Amino acid sequence: MSEAVSALKAAEFTGGIAEVTLMDPIGMISVRGDLGAGYMKKALKKAVGLGLPDTRSVQINGDRGVAWMSPDELLLLCPYDQVSDTIDMLTKCFGSNHTLAVNVSDARAVFRITGAHSRDVLAKLAPVDLSPDSFTPGMIRRTRLAQVPAAFWIEDGDSFRLVCFRSVAQYVFDLLKTAAQAGSAPEYYSAAR
Repeated sequence: MSEAVSALKAAEFTGGIAEVTLMDPIGMISVRGDLGAGYMKKALKKAVGLGLPDTRSVQINGDRGVAWMSPDELLLLCPYDQVSDTIDMLTKCFGSNHTLAVNVSDARAVFRITGAHSRDVLAKLAPVDLSPDSFTPGMIRRTRLAQVPAAFWIEDGDSFRLVCFRSVAQYVFDLLKTAAQAGSAPEYYSAAR
């Protein structure tokens, strides 16, 4: 097996109002099918140890997770080196049911945005109400970050995880760095605490 290579080779921005870090390659599987079917729920439990998330929700347990992406799509997270085994397990659980599980790990880039102003940084770029009352842990948003698609959720407290296409990773990193520049804190969300 060849060695996994991240999209931007250890990209990191510090010294601003938030820190932006490109994460090591993460296993990601796009699953499409009937999310309400019993076989789907059993497959998720067996593959990642988690149940079906609610609409616009994400469940994370350690290095595994399930994110709701649309009415017939989920994004499963697992260790990068376990993607093939996880897909095999899912395929067996799905049986002959019309369902799809595809490895999208190398087609995505994942960033972590941390710090007291992480909400402010994302609010500058995405048309999402990021107030602490409206966007809470366990929620995920698929949206646009400036002009490219992205999805993000709160990991914990002041830490967000953001997923985008690998092909726009440099653009997204540059957007996040610009939004996190020192002295640019509007303190809108951080002041609302």
